[in-house]
Amino acid sequence: MVNVDFDEKNGVVILTPSGVLHSEDFANVAEMVDPYIAEHGELGGLIIYTREFPGWEDFSALVTHIKFVKDHHKHIAKVALVSDMAIADFTKNIVKHFVNAEVATFHFNALTDAKKWMMR
Repeated sequence: MVNVDFDEKNGVVILTPSGVLHSEDFANVAEMVDPYIAEHGELGGLIIYTREFPGWEDFSALVTHIKFVKDHHKHIAKVALVSDMAIADFTKNIVKHFVNAEVATFHFNALTDAKKWMMR
């Protein structure tokens, strides 16, 4: 499951996974953000807030995740990974080759800093 906190005023979405990711999680996020993107053209930012990456339920969930990124990456200005994962910086360097967004990483306890970065 993914908890979604959507600050529609600023166009910033915070995704907080709790447990493995399911295909439905990405459909639910798309249902929330797609109308906003249609009206405003893009999201100001997307924050992924997780201490550790929980993984996917199955291959279908992975494919749905990839499709979500493919369908939305051109409509997101910034992406922040807020996590204590040891590979967070490596992940940032890989992700920036596949998305148009500006990408940054923050330690798990620095969610406030990530939100401030989104507003710049």
